[in-house]
Amino acid sequence: MVRAFLKADSLIALGLMALAIYFMVHAARLPIGWDAARGPGGGAFPFWLSLIIFLAAGGILVRSVLLEGRPKQDFFDRDMLPSVIGVTVALAVTIALMPVIGTYLALPLFMVWYLRFFGRNGWLLTAILALATPVVLFFFFEVALRILLPKGLTEPLFIPLYRTFF
Repeated sequence: MVRAFLKADSLIALGLMALAIYFMVHAARLPIGWDAARGPGGGAFPFWLSLIIFLAAGGILVRSVLLEGRPKQDFFDRDMLPSVIGVTVALAVTIALMPVIGTYLALPLFMVWYLRFFGRNGWLLTAILALATPVVLFFFFEVALRILLPKGLTEPLFIPLYRTFF
């Protein structure tokens, strides 16, 4: 039984659970409830996301312990490495572009690359998701939660929207 906790997936799950507890403790120092006038407290999203991470890691830990001794498939295949590196680099480029060209332009560019060229989905699905995602994110973060996302060079385009919603 002790050996089950020394496997890589068990150790990673335990580490994630400990990290999630750390984040929950620190997030709980801020209000985590809902304020009718201002929306969620400053610690709400970090707390609840950390709780979800804790529960998911707990599920991984339970599965790892219960599957002890059973043959299992390799987690990582060498043929997957180029794909993993490609997505990681694309995400890093997207994150680096956000302060420069803005979230609402960087994310659709990533989605077009990921859905159309990496995932080989059709143009219709790619266009719908790449255009709908920034609109939904804008209304969720900026209008509903009043959390401003980086806009970079596109900031002047948002001034009319700010006048409308604020």
